[in-house]
Amino acid sequence: MLTRPGLGQTPRARSRKDGMLARGLRASGDRYLAWIRRHPLFLDAALVLVLLWLAGPFTAVPGSRRALVLALMPVLFIPLVWRRRAPSAVFAVIFAAALVQLFASQELTDDAALLVAFYTVVAYEPPQRVLSAAVALEIGAVLVVLRYITPAGRQPWALVFFSALAAAVGFIGYYARTRRAYLASLVDRADRLERERDTEARLAAAAERARIAREMHDIVAHNIAVMIALADGAVYTAADNPDQAVTIMGQVSATGRSALDEMRRLLGVMRQSDVAEHAPQPTLADLDDLLVTVRAAGLPTRLAVTGQSASLPPSAQLALYRIIQEALTNTLKHACATAAEVRLSYRPGEVTLEVTDDGQHRQDGRPSQPGIGSASGNGLIGMRERAAVFGGEVSAGPCPGGGWRVYTVLRPGPEVA
Repeated sequence: MLTRPGLGQTPRARSRKDGMLARGLRASGDRYLAWIRRHPLFLDAALVLVLLWLAGPFTAVPGSRRALVLALMPVLFIPLVWRRRAPSAVFAVIFAAALVQLFASQELTDDAALLVAFYTVVAYEPPQRVLSAAVALEIGAVLVVLRYITPAGRQPWALVFFSALAAAVGFIGYYARTRRAYLASLVDRADRLERERDTEARLAAAAERARIAREMHDIVAHNIAVMIALADGAVYTAADNPDQAVTIMGQVSATGRSALDEMRRLLGVMRQSDVAEHAPQPTLADLDDLLVTVRAAGLPTRLAVTGQSASLPPSAQLALYRIIQEALTNTLKHACATAAEVRLSYRPGEVTLEVTDDGQHRQDGRPSQPGIGSASGNGLIGMRERAAVFGGEVSAGPCPGGGWRVYTVLRPGPEVA
């Protein structure tokens, strides 16, 4: 049994099929318009063919005037093919041919060609050339009125009509000109915004890489330094005091687990997981745990706090914690210190931090800790980056009486009391 196409389809299927057909037609139209924009010469050539076809009936004139009309028509219309490349030159050629036709023939076939050429001048040329073309077109309109409008009473109205027609074409050309400039400005703005977006993305990525590198350095360097110190202590005590060696190795295991937890937290945040699933960032409340691990690694460390913090931001607390961690880590790694001290002082609008130790130094006065004392060390760079966020600075150098000193000033805001 024969059925009509689409008769058995549901309304949803027919609607989806019609939508696909409409999208296909729109896509084809967009491709055609894009091809036309890329090849304007073909569009202008087609325009010339249309104008020649429209002017065909005017060539049916008797005698020698037919030959003159046929000879002038290519000069009047064919230059329009190159109207976008040389608008003023094309207008001048067509206007000269129109003057010849005006005085040598009684037929007018150049009206459309002159208007198209004038439109192109208005749309593409600078104002001086547009004004010259408008004056020339107005002179031509006056000549046409004087030659072809015989009743004197109708000449003013004819001149007004021709002038209004030229003005309308000029307004259309000006609209096309302003629209093209507006679209060009939009494209330029979009390109500029895209470049700025890419630049901001690169800067954000670089800042994020620096932050991650800073966190990884603080986490890995500190915990590995503590584990090495503990493992060395276990080796030294294993023969004489096995029980103490077992206890120390337990501390090594606990330190390793702590480092692993911190690295998992950091990697989890990097993967944009739910931050609530991971441990919070350390603050100054965790300083006691940090000092316990440092003391367990064999470096007696004392904490002294003066003043009170009303509401120190968590980010500032994290910065202070990491600076203390880095300073003590470098003491463990690079200095033969027997004691260290951490002094925190809260003042209105700022917090000062001082970490000192009694480590040994080289005879030339330079510190034995390359991570802090050397300007190229990542430790000092990370400290300065953290302090700079809060308008602070970090200085590191030998103490007058021996040892090493790291001094930091943070200015998180007036709320610090």
